[in-house]
Amino acid sequence: MRIVGLTGGISSGKSTVSNMFKANDIPVVDADVIARDVLRRGTGGWKKVVKAFGNTILLENGEVNRAYLGQIVFSDPTKRQLLNRLLAPYIAFGIHWEIVKLWLKGYKVIVLDIPLLFETKMNRMTKPVIVVWVDPSTQLQRLMARDGISEEQALNRINAQMPLDEKREKADIVIDNSDSLEETKERVCNVLIQIRKPLTWREFVLSRDGVVCFLSSLILGVAAYRYSK
Repeated sequence: MRIVGLTGGISSGKSTVSNMFKANDIPVVDADVIARDVLRRGTGGWKKVVKAFGNTILLENGEVNRAYLGQIVFSDPTKRQLLNRLLAPYIAFGIHWEIVKLWLKGYKVIVLDIPLLFETKMNRMTKPVIVVWVDPSTQLQRLMARDGISEEQALNRINAQMPLDEKREKADIVIDNSDSLEETKERVCNVLIQIRKPLTWREFVLSRDGVVCFLSSLILGVAAYRYSK
């Protein structure tokens, strides 16, 4: 199985690229979706976060007020690190469980869409690593327009993450999303050609088909040995 890493920065267009992969029948494991699930009311993640941050982060229905919690952690690096530390085990388990389910279905190529791919060291299990990049000015303007926030608030959120230029240096593939949507689509099409190349021997061995092939060969080998005796 080929596990492709996909990351970027806030308002870099990672979700747009992720949706393009989905539209081309490439399954995507979305860490943001998993993070929302592990923070639902009554879950283990929810209990730990509420205990750490207090009931003031809750809405009337008991769910976490994500916007308010975001304001807290983006303005305080210590609290942001605390939140990441509390939720990391639950998110990691959810990601691995989704990988297992896709493996059982026989998918040969999947994409892990993880904002903190490098920060959590999960890039070690992905190859290639794709970074969706935009120039700093475009990133700032898009974030301000998307969330309706001030330049100072936008910069706080951008600076809370690993710089996009640093991520670009660590990438195997870079998708520049600074231009039009059509140009991004064209770049994604070129990337699709690369990630759909035949599996390497190691990737095949780790795929469901590879395991079935190995087990079949093993069974036939044992049967042949017994027959020869």
